[in-house]
Amino acid sequence: MEKVSVLAITKNGVEIGENLKKIFPDWSIFAPSKLSTETTAITWYSEPTTKKIVELFKNNNALICIFSLGAVIRLIAPYLKDKKTDPAVIVIDDKTNFVISVLSGHIGGANELTEEIAEKLGAQSVITTAADVNKTIAVDLVGREFNWKIDDDSTVTAISAHMVNEEPIGVFQEAGDKNWYKKLPKNVVSYENMDDLKKSNSKACLIISDRLIDDEISKKSVIYRPPSLVIGIGLHWDTSKETIREGIEFCLEKFKLSSKSIAKLVSIKKPEDVQGLIDLGKEMGIPVEYVNREDLAEIAAPNPSETVKAFEGTASVSEAAAIKVSEGQLIVEKQKFPPNLTIAIARIMN
Repeated sequence: MEKVSVLAITKNGVEIGENLKKIFPDWSIFAPSKLSTETTAITWYSEPTTKKIVELFKNNNALICIFSLGAVIRLIAPYLKDKKTDPAVIVIDDKTNFVISVLSGHIGGANELTEEIAEKLGAQSVITTAADVNKTIAVDLVGREFNWKIDDDSTVTAISAHMVNEEPIGVFQEAGDKNWYKKLPKNVVSYENMDDLKKSNSKACLIISDRLIDDEISKKSVIYRPPSLVIGIGLHWDTSKETIREGIEFCLEKFKLSSKSIAKLVSIKKPEDVQGLIDLGKEMGIPVEYVNREDLAEIAAPNPSETVKAFEGTASVSEAAAIKVSEGQLIVEKQKFPPNLTIAIARIMN
């Protein structure tokens, strides 16, 4: 975890903090100056703890408090917002009997960190989130290790309830890593196609796809977007960012694909990179990759062009680049946007 701070307010807590610093050297340990010793492992503060905890809560990915759970709750309660932005909060008692996951257990990573700390300290972890205690699927964590995005998280709470109550859940997956769950719970059934999922008696659904899903089934689904689409782009040196964006958006809408699943923008390696493509990649937060013309020339693309070959030294740019980088299947053949843009889309096959 990127930024973790530990807050100790007793002598025993200070010792525990020093121990944690030895185990996790990147963590910052804070304690009141009235408890100060000669150790350099701890940052001693003079302001009231009620003020210090607010500062640490707002400026860390995780906050570990070595004092009573009730006190921690009272101190941080006024500053809670939501599980997407609140840091992970963990409480350790003064004798390291228990390590308790208090806040942001799933998305914030408190549960995972709680287990790690408890193991290192020889303590008992305490985790109360329903998915974990019932040993079922944590709906809000599906595919997190593969960088999947939840399309709309407004359905997560309701579908999580169906999951922990062991009601019928249907799963349909057509993109992304297949190893997201080793063995599905008994109430969860995987379907080979969307039609079978729609006909099932599922109370809720988990859909892993890079395609747009119709509104009716999406109302009772959590839809996950794996980074599975590679956008191949053929362009001129002066093709603008706006032109490329409009072309991509047109293709995604026409072929009902989600922009949240774009993994890379790819094109031919030119003597000088096209500024429009560089700018669009930065703006969209999507990496841009270039392929040498010799490598593109070896790819068997469905729509080669002698004109393109004359200018670029390869008969295909957009299709060949998408196929080459994805190592997968072309799902959108070359779309032309005269005079200076072509786009093709391939799906990464896991």
